Amino acid sequence: MEKGNLVEFRLHGERRLAVLDRPEGKKNWVAIDDRGQSRTLPPKQMTYWVQGQTYNPSEIAQFVSEAQSYLDPSSLEVAWEFLSEEGETVDPGELAEFLFSDRTPPQCYAAHCLLSDDKLYFKQKGDRYEPRSASQVADLKHQLEAQAQRQQEWQHFIEQVDRRLAGETIEWSQSDRTRLDALERFAALGDETPSRAAAREILNALDRPDTPKVAFELLVDLGLWSPHENLFLRRTQIPTYFSNKVLDVAKRCLTDPPPDSETDRLDLTGLKIYTIDDASTQEIDDGLSLEYLEDGRHRLWVHIADPTRWLTPGDELDLEARRRCTTVYLPTGMTPMLPSELATGPMSLNQGQTCFALSFSIILDETGKVSEYSIHPSRVKPTYRLTYDDVDEMLHLGVKAEPEISALFEWAQKRQLWRQSQGAIAIHMPEASIKVQNDEVIVEVLEDSPARQLVAEMMILTGEVAADYAQKNNVVIPFRHQPQPELPPEEELLQLPPGPVRACAIRKCMPRSEMSLLPNRHASLGLDTYTQVTSPIRRYTDLLTHFQLKAHLRGEPQPFSAEGVQQMMANIATSVKEAVLVERQTSRYWAIEYLRRHSNETWQALVLRWIREDDNLGVILLEEIGIEFVWRFPRAVKLGERLDVRASYADPREDAIQFQEAAASPAFIASS
Repeated sequence: MEKGNLVEFRLHGERRLAVLDRPEGKKNWVAIDDRGQSRTLPPKQMTYWVQGQTYNPSEIAQFVSEAQSYLDPSSLEVAWEFLSEEGETVDPGELAEFLFSDRTPPQCYAAHCLLSDDKLYFKQKGDRYEPRSASQVADLKHQLEAQAQRQQEWQHFIEQVDRRLAGETIEWSQSDRTRLDALERFAALGDETPSRAAAREILNALDRPDTPKVAFELLVDLGLWSPHENLFLRRTQIPTYFSNKVLDVAKRCLTDPPPDSETDRLDLTGLKIYTIDDASTQEIDDGLSLEYLEDGRHRLWVHIADPTRWLTPGDELDLEARRRCTTVYLPTGMTPMLPSELATGPMSLNQGQTCFALSFSIILDETGKVSEYSIHPSRVKPTYRLTYDDVDEMLHLGVKAEPEISALFEWAQKRQLWRQSQGAIAIHMPEASIKVQNDEVIVEVLEDSPARQLVAEMMILTGEVAADYAQKNNVVIPFRHQPQPELPPEEELLQLPPGPVRACAIRKCMPRSEMSLLPNRHASLGLDTYTQVTSPIRRYTDLLTHFQLKAHLRGEPQPFSAEGVQQMMANIATSVKEAVLVERQTSRYWAIEYLRRHSNETWQALVLRWIREDDNLGVILLEEIGIEFVWRFPRAVKLGERLDVRASYADPREDAIQFQEAAASPAFIASS
């Protein structure tokens, strides 16, 4: 190299030209660029040397302009087609002569630029360039096209986001949805999600901090999520919608019902049948009748909805129900186990419609013990749809037009007394019902009313009968049992204030109920054998029991083996545990939100139980709304004592709530 040589170098990835002015040290050169700036260039930074003549810095612009006139990338493809056939390599000078029939310095430099910028046709080997094979070029073209498509989709997505944030209505494309899904998973799962990199790329492109909280806020700003989006649900595997395939099967059931496996259903459409539920209940899966027998006795009928009329073991609907295992009930609505078109339609015991049921005929003796029973696939026609309030009012007024209601309640009372004689343990605690309607949080306390007692006793009775039948006939079903609890001594319990405090002490001692293939005692119910069979639209264990019982009643083999039922029970237990956790977390979220919205109100708090008495840490029950919270008490208190408190701070998203006693000023934290 010598003074006046024109060389190319790279500055921050940009191609630049400069004229060598003087050596510096043993290898470096000081060069002057087209802007008159001097730069010290080591040899490794020089990427091309224009040979053939010398230049002044003032001539660089003219040189670049002349070289650019030859920069036609399409000409490179022509050269590749010829050279790849010959299998020849080229250098910039040879390519210039091939393309331009000459080797002037601007032409050679243009050829160098074409070759060094090319990512498709040639690959560099030393100072020369080798043409790629046709298959390699085809693959690279496909990759570049895909990359260009992704870039186009990315730019379109960012534009869509900006337009939506500006208030425009947007239709998201499939590729947009993929990116939004990544954002949703990051907001819900944080760094635990594999899609965190894609989500962070979006947030960085929008100049927002790349945190899960900011991702949540962005989804709210885009109108895709509510400010109260249920992250507890989104963090689970619980399906929140049905696939089109399942919905198509459900529609076919409605328009073209499958054949009924029961060819000889008992016609009970002449019976007066009452369904008793909350007013908001849509899946009506049980009804009650009372039949007067000629000998003066009463026959109780418990009619349970028969969803197995519409599905068979292993079909699309059954597998979907098995995957979900349970209907999930949340303050904001339910996530059903079966498609709502069926669950609230022909599967339910709807008033005035001929419905399919599994009916339990039961006669009790005067003590409330089961005297005789039978089970029948049936056809019924519910007469009245009543709410718990309706039945409570009818019982209170002694409505003579419906004597069956009073008779059913009397039998329910006898059943309760009989179970108590068998060691049943009754725990009466306030239970909150939290519902969110049109962004209004409604909290009610479910009273242990006569109507609820009536229905509960009839459902327990049906579970006992179904389990007894299965045990005696070797029908494989999930039996439920509960170990005998170790309760505190009677003297110790009597020292506790009666009501919720004493009931809570008993509740704390109660072991969890369990499922198994073998019948066993259920301690709190006071039954030697028991199963759940009364909610087959909502619980898969009940649906499974229906399948097994009905097959036996038909004289056919049971559809599920002991091994199959055992495996399903394990899966169901896991899914139900997850569903129960989400229900509790969501209810607690809305309970805190309710208190946040009523921060000016004073609540009466009952000191319910201790967690660590030495630390003054215990549990309070807000009796007016039936909700429990942990609280570190600001002063010495006793179990059963009542305090007036306010929620001084509540943040449901952070699961944080602070109470202060109405007569005091310091805040004390209540946490889960």
